[in-house]
Amino acid sequence: MSASLASTLHSARVGRDLSVNALAERSGVSRAMIGKIERGEAQPTAVLLGRLSGALGMTLSELVARAEGAGDLLRRAADQPAWTDPATGYRRRAISPATEGPLELVEVELPPGASVSYPADAYIFKYQQIWVLEGDLHFREGDVLHQLATGDCLQLGPPAPCTFINPTTTACRYLVALVKGRRP
Repeated sequence: MSASLASTLHSARVGRDLSVNALAERSGVSRAMIGKIERGEAQPTAVLLGRLSGALGMTLSELVARAEGAGDLLRRAADQPAWTDPATGYRRRAISPATEGPLELVEVELPPGASVSYPADAYIFKYQQIWVLEGDLHFREGDVLHQLATGDCLQLGPPAPCTFINPTTTACRYLVALVKGRRP
């Protein structure tokens, strides 16, 4: 998937008429790293892809789905693209069909003891909810720590720096539901 992800990132940047310098400035990712990712020389982490996709006006799942070339209205389980963060083992699976619709569903598996952080500017959607399917999830939203257990569902507030934390010795699975578009 690295080659298709590299190509998709490059196409999205060029399609938005952004130079590498402009994308670096918007995302906070260095020009050198963007170049390495676009050439397929570096496997980006979830944090880097989150920053880049946000700067491009896309969700991380949308970027991964485009890299997979999906576009049908039905996405069977076997065809749902998954991406694993090489740094943490965090696994993200795009459940929703890759359409231009406003709703996106993503299943995430966070390994034991893992933590993934995103800056506030990585969030390009109006609303987000997190529903814990299995395990325990600590979610830091700005200065607030939410402790979620199996079955709990959290509606997020305005974009803030956030961290997904699995404080346990077993994997945590959760569903993220996003409504695309910036908040008014």
